[in-house]
Amino acid sequence: MCRAGVYIKRIWACAALIFALWPIPGHAEQDDLSDLAAEPPHVMALLKKAMTLELAVHNSYEMWNAATLYCEASRLGSIEAQYRLGMLYAFGRGVPENRAFAAALFSLAAHQGHAQARDMLETVQLSTSELPGCMNDASVLPERPAVEPDLSEAEKAPEYAGIDQRLASLPKSKKWVIDLVGTLARWYSIDPKLVLSIISTESNFNTGAKSNKEAQGLMQLIPATAERFNVRNAYDATQNIKGGLKYIRWLLSYYRGDVVLMVAAYNAGERNVNRHKGIPPFSETRNYVRKVMELYRHTTHPYDERLTQASPLIVRRN
Repeated sequence: MCRAGVYIKRIWACAALIFALWPIPGHAEQDDLSDLAAEPPHVMALLKKAMTLELAVHNSYEMWNAATLYCEASRLGSIEAQYRLGMLYAFGRGVPENRAFAAALFSLAAHQGHAQARDMLETVQLSTSELPGCMNDASVLPERPAVEPDLSEAEKAPEYAGIDQRLASLPKSKKWVIDLVGTLARWYSIDPKLVLSIISTESNFNTGAKSNKEAQGLMQLIPATAERFNVRNAYDATQNIKGGLKYIRWLLSYYRGDVVLMVAAYNAGERNVNRHKGIPPFSETRNYVRKVMELYRHTTHPYDERLTQASPLIVRRN
């Protein structure tokens, strides 16, 4: 039986425009407009205006204007606009998050040779032809995004207090990671707060982090783990997080939702956890588990038992 969890969907809105810092392929600075010179003049004008808005506005509600321009350019056949509109739907920027629309737009652009759209199509893990209405009818505008409710401290779950406090203290230059993780983690049925707790402990939200053991990026993937989960560039935030999520999802299945064992294995490897029948007696691993669990504070997590057989350690327990 699949025990993959379904989490309460939160409405994500960007607090600040950070695509100049966000290492997601395809979101270019203004001087990259020269790459689009082959577009017809009218389409080029739409793209230029939309891309300028994307770099200038400061919240998701204002980003809706960029989405309307991208949709018009997409309808006129612009492959780049189709990819960029897909990114807005994928991450809920300017339009409500809609994975189906994103997948359809990425598929459309990918089949016309857009490499970054092809990468994102692999990331969203969905096959659909459901395009937004504005792609088929010029009189239809994209739906406006909802406004995220302002939760009081009393309404926040106390078990998340550790990671919430950590996230609140992040500098603005790093807060974009929260939104990116929030979207990708939901696609993999993983609690975003667990992933953020691991990122906080692993790299302190530094995309360029590298350890003396060659662990790289936000989730500190070692080369073997990166290769295992098809991460070509561990310093690309999207690829790195996606690889880390795949490993976390596998470990949760292997340890049947035991978060402590999963976290220990993420640091020391599942072989060491199995050999020592629990958290290995390594000071680095014990400190690592303590730090992550101080932030996350959940000891169990839903899992999908279809991914792999249970660890011998779990089998012996049962």
